[in-house]
Amino acid sequence: MLTKRVLELSDVKRMASACEILASEKGWAVAFAIVDDGGHLLWVQRLDRAAPIAAEICVAKAKTAALGRRESKVYEDMINAGRVSFLSAPLLEGMLEGGVPITIDGNCIGAIGVSGVKSTEDAQIAQAGIAAL
Repeated sequence: MLTKRVLELSDVKRMASACEILASEKGWAVAFAIVDDGGHLLWVQRLDRAAPIAAEICVAKAKTAALGRRESKVYEDMINAGRVSFLSAPLLEGMLEGGVPITIDGNCIGAIGVSGVKSTEDAQIAQAGIAAL
């Protein structure tokens, strides 16, 4: 039987705080979500002035990164390169840059998804959250 690491609430709070700090420093109105390795929501936060839809998109990006075990940008790149069949992939709704898996010792234990600014900036915020772990 395998033993795996899991995110605890203290980990999630630390990552969320790092996301909020970076976004606030940059003046970015975003929403971000943290999910476990199965894509189940552990945290969602929409900062002031972030569009309501950002709260939905960030969850989808996080879930896509967790279930796919790769950045959501990989799917966006495949679709943009003409592999549009990925648009019908089950359970993957956030196939845009900004979802980043949380990997410890080579194993995905969750993901962070961010939405509200340029996709590269969304990913930057997600990376800041993961770095806080």
